[in-house]
Amino acid sequence: VNILESVKRGVDLFDCVMPSRNARHGHLFTWQGIRNIMNAKYERDLAPVDEACDCPTCRNYTRAYLRHLVKQNEMLGAMLLSVHNLHFLLDLMRRAREAVLADAYEDFYRAWMDSPAAADY
Repeated sequence: VNILESVKRGVDLFDCVMPSRNARHGHLFTWQGIRNIMNAKYERDLAPVDEACDCPTCRNYTRAYLRHLVKQNEMLGAMLLSVHNLHFLLDLMRRAREAVLADAYEDFYRAWMDSPAAADY
């Protein structure tokens, strides 16, 4: 929400540790909202982090495996979650940029703010 608010106000350059910091704590950004992979409900969940995502993490690993890695403090878990979070934010910004160029940013912004995902951010 803060990033899209900033874009709305004209900011076009960001530098942030948010994707990797959230990943280290098991928080994943998805189009449905933030997913905490540490939750027990993911222990046997064989779905990808986000079905709408085509990042390498979502294409190759299940929620259960990622949860296992994070719970065991395996560095690979933080790395794979960071890849996903970075991919999500890059995709979000690509969509925002396309909306700005199409002079449709307000519609894009409203759609995001009305989505289930925005409630978590």
